[in-house]
Amino acid sequence: MSENLKKTPLNELHRALGGKMVEFAGYEMPVQFPLGVLKEHQHTRENAGLFDVSHMGQAFLTTTEAKIGTQEAHEKIAAAIETLVPGEIKKLKQGGMRYSVLLNDDGGILDDLMITRPIRDENQGTLFLVVNAAMKDQDFALIEKKLDGIAKLERAERRALLAIQGPKAAEVVERIIPGAGEQTFMTMRPYSWPANNNEGMKVLVSRCGYTGEDGFELSVQVGFAEQLAKALLAEPEVEPIGLGARDSLRLEAGLCLYGHDLTPETSPIEGNIGFAIGKRRREEGGFPGAARILSEREEGPSRLRVGILPDGRAPAREGTEIQSKDGKAIGTVTSGGFGPTFGGPIAMGYVASEFAKTGTEVNLIIRGKAVSAKIADMPFVPQNYYRG
Repeated sequence: MSENLKKTPLNELHRALGGKMVEFAGYEMPVQFPLGVLKEHQHTRENAGLFDVSHMGQAFLTTTEAKIGTQEAHEKIAAAIETLVPGEIKKLKQGGMRYSVLLNDDGGILDDLMITRPIRDENQGTLFLVVNAAMKDQDFALIEKKLDGIAKLERAERRALLAIQGPKAAEVVERIIPGAGEQTFMTMRPYSWPANNNEGMKVLVSRCGYTGEDGFELSVQVGFAEQLAKALLAEPEVEPIGLGARDSLRLEAGLCLYGHDLTPETSPIEGNIGFAIGKRRREEGGFPGAARILSEREEGPSRLRVGILPDGRAPAREGTEIQSKDGKAIGTVTSGGFGPTFGGPIAMGYVASEFAKTGTEVNLIIRGKAVSAKIADMPFVPQNYYRG
């Protein structure tokens, strides 16, 4: 590995826990721990897994056009970010989160991200952003350039981010941070930890994640990250989980990996994430590439992201060509591998829309041979997000 790789605040802890370190998005990250990828995956589905996602980009975006702490300030910052994303941010409730995408002028996806409106009245006019690690410099530079003069971006480089995922995550988080386990899905709340210490560290707790399971993400100052991670790992239900299991978990859940399943050439409609376009935005437009995106929504795109189930046991990896049964090239696999919970190979990719119907038989060209497969619904494993 390169000596120039960045390290997260939990790097030493990963090594102490026996993490196998690899290069990922410019960081040195654990791909697995001694438990192994398969058991880490299964543990997260059955108990609770702790992930280090501190490489992600965190930032606060604040309006400069209105007094902070007012409804006007929220409306100003919402209007500003809505010039870059198709999500409905104006109506986002205090403490609410939304998944959205940064778009280029052609309607292609520059990145997917989470946007949160703070719950406290005094913080209205600010939004909390979390973007992908490999794209954060480009994302933040774009936001600063496009919103220059109307909003200020503050990169939260002194904050770490931990994700705890799985059916036991809520009871674990509730023990560590009382009250947090009661949060509803896609909300964020601030807490002091330890709870009985007024001088304790401030933790931003979001009920969300990227495994298909119930879970939380905890944003905390870097100086407290290891302390919080150790407190979580001390709970009997929790094991450290690496990038390998994170990838198989999100694939089973039918979730996209930016740079693979979503790219600057892909529209949200092609990517099958049309839910990221708010109702008002569909009616009004006003976001980059709106003409293309709204046209594709009405008329249908020329290609579509779909789930794929290969026959047999051989996985179809990224880049595998997808053909019709008569040998015509119709698409490409963008993510693929073995689904431990599903119990077999799974994949997702893009096919010409006329082949996107569930149950359509196709061929995958694996090691030069045609392997039969079928277009399938996603997720491959039921999502278990907490709905309250």
